[in-house]
Amino acid sequence: MQLTSLNLNYAAIAPESIVSVAAVVIMLVDAFSKKGARKINAGITLVGLALALIAVIGLNSVGRGSYFSGMIVVDPIRVFFSVTILIVSIAVTLLASQFLRDEALPPGEFFALILFATAGMLLLAGAGDLVTIFLGLEIASITTYVMAGYRRYDARASESSLKYFLLGSFATAFLLYGMSLVYGATTTTNLIAINQAIAEGKVQFPALLMIGAALMLVGFGFKIASAPFHLWTPDVYEGAPTIVTGFMGTAPKVAVFAAFLHTFAEGFNAGGDLGSQLHHVWVTAVAIIAALTMTIGNIVALSQKNIKRMLAYSSIAHAGYALVGFVTSEAAPVGFYLLVYSIMSVGAFAVIQLLARAGDQKVETADYAGIGFQTPGLSFALAIFLFSLAGIPPTAGFMSKFFIFKSAWDGAPNLRWLVVVAVINSIISVYYYLYPIVVMFFRPLAPGFVKPKVSAMTAAALILALVGTLYLGILPNRVMSAMGRSGGSNTALVQPVEK
Repeated sequence: MQLTSLNLNYAAIAPESIVSVAAVVIMLVDAFSKKGARKINAGITLVGLALALIAVIGLNSVGRGSYFSGMIVVDPIRVFFSVTILIVSIAVTLLASQFLRDEALPPGEFFALILFATAGMLLLAGAGDLVTIFLGLEIASITTYVMAGYRRYDARASESSLKYFLLGSFATAFLLYGMSLVYGATTTTNLIAINQAIAEGKVQFPALLMIGAALMLVGFGFKIASAPFHLWTPDVYEGAPTIVTGFMGTAPKVAVFAAFLHTFAEGFNAGGDLGSQLHHVWVTAVAIIAALTMTIGNIVALSQKNIKRMLAYSSIAHAGYALVGFVTSEAAPVGFYLLVYSIMSVGAFAVIQLLARAGDQKVETADYAGIGFQTPGLSFALAIFLFSLAGIPPTAGFMSKFFIFKSAWDGAPNLRWLVVVAVINSIISVYYYLYPIVVMFFRPLAPGFVKPKVSAMTAAALILALVGTLYLGILPNRVMSAMGRSGGSNTALVQPVEK
């Protein structure tokens, strides 16, 4: 297929279309229905996300390749990462009804924002062109800026939203300027064409390509909260509503990692002298960033007394672990790691949302003293999620680290030092993950404790997260082999469709 041909296939954009239509329906229903129709809005959102999940799974029958002049791709990266995004969105939707009721916040707008953010993230995961990457990133970013400040009466949430918006816009400028330099060097924005131009020695300005790739690395680094571009994360995560923190700390990262893989592991992973030089430079840069991200995230998390800030720095560290998989350009270990991280992180934030009560009143670690036997179900669930985040077997967190570390150890012998750094950081993280568990079960009960009520939808989300955390830890090979059969371990995943 020539990259100039349209190659229209509307099934290739079915997931994004379904979610967008559901968001518009939510807005119309909210405008014409009685105030506070949470169940209707939540039901429509869940139906839209479920249909989108079916459409994503159906992409396997669409045909692997690029569509709409190469703007959209269908490949294992898109399918697997889109499934992860939709799982997170469904879980957050299940949790949101109780959050909105407890906080007395309007439901329609919140569910519409979830759907629009999901549409942008799905577009980002399936982008085969720099323009599509930018569009998907902006749709997802703008909606999460608003969600961060959704608790409008809370000054902390407003500050969180403003910081996220200002710094996010600054990072987007880096990304966009990098894209423009890449376009200037290769005369194309299509990832397949960029790869071909590099491999065939048709890059007119190699220096521009190098600078553009570096600026794009900065932009992506901000979006995934990697060091040294992570400084916004703790304040934004702490100020945003807890359930929003759980959402924007997982699904957007998954989407950006998908675009990151498409761009660097495919678009910039080409043959030829320039391709080899570019590959060596960006792999080395990513390895250094990964080591810094893991180390800074874990060391600073040790001193945190606020559990949301602790999980914020934990999120930074986990971005570093995921970056370890980039040194081999393999999608399967990275995809599995992000799936596991998303499930256990959303589960942990869901429990914290319930225990913190309306307005996030109880988010200090000391507030959880002695609650282990007062709320055994929630305490047990939080303990499992924290064990998994620490990477303790037989939880999914252990297996996800094992796969990604093994991939880097076997696939990049010259970067085995990075795996050693990752293992040391994993050992360091055990302390701050186990400390809240000790406080919950081995400290006297904190004064003013009120046992939280758990709705049926919230309980369903927590049970699903627990099952996922344990199942993927005990039987991970089924998911990994499914990615392997679809080609998820291959480096060159974006292939043009032959006409």
